This record gives sequence, C-alpha cells and structure tokens, in this order.
Amino acid sequence: KVLPARLLLALLLLAPALSVQHERGLIFNLEVGELCLQSAQCKSGCCHRANGLSLARCAPQAAEFQECSPKVGASLLPGLGRVPHTALSPRSLQSIYGVYYKCPCERGLTCDADKTIVGSITNSNFGICKDPQDSSRR
Repeated sequence: KVLPARLLLALLLLAPALSVQHERGLIFNLEVGELCLQSAQCKSGCCHRANGLSLARCAPQAAEFQECSPKVGASLLPGLGRVPHTALSPRSLQSIYGVYYKCPCERGLTCDADKTIVGSITNSNFGICKDPQDSSRR
C-alpha cells in the first residue's frame, strides 16, 4: 500500500509540470546560455560547446555568413528512441551527438558545408550560412 501511495503522490506532483509545455522547463525549452545535453532541449535548437572539455550550453542559431554545422540525422534522445516532433524545438534535426561545435543556420539559410558521414561522425563538417535566394538572383 505504501508504493501505490508514493506513486500517486509523485504523479500528482508531476502533473502540473508535464501539462505546461510552452513555459521554460528544467529539461526542455531552455533559454540561450543554459546548460544542456541535447539540442532538442534548447528553444533555439542548438546545444553548443566550444571544445570537447567545455560544458554545453544553449546557443542561438548561426546567422548569415557565420560558421555553421549542417543539420543531419534524426531527433533521438539516448534511451528514448525517436521523440515526437511536437516534443522538440522547431529545429529538431541535430548532430549525431546532439551537441554542436558550430550551430546550424537560422531558418531560411543553408549551411554550405561538406555533408559527408565522416564529417558528421567527427563533428568537423563546418561551413558558412548562406541565403539560397542570393545564389538564384545572380
């Protein structure tokens, strides 16, 4: 009888937190600058680290002419498999590791980079954000 009572208490305490999806949370909807483990946790869709030893933090998407990483792979969280698109930020595609050294481009821009599997695995396939409309105007 003690276990069901504890389970019921835990569900009652978690219910308000689970029902509020659009507010900032402890795990998802993180703001720029907050610590993260996966890009899916960040409102911006980019969990960034400066190097392999630094802590990852949510960062803004790369703007035009800034360095970027191409968006690759599917939205996966360790142990959870494929996560529904509605549970993630609008830019849910992420690197294989879920953390970037260079953030993907803002919406409407493309990352002009080498998109090989080797670059994706080593997280070294960086490029420059470009407006695809600029090349079609020339």
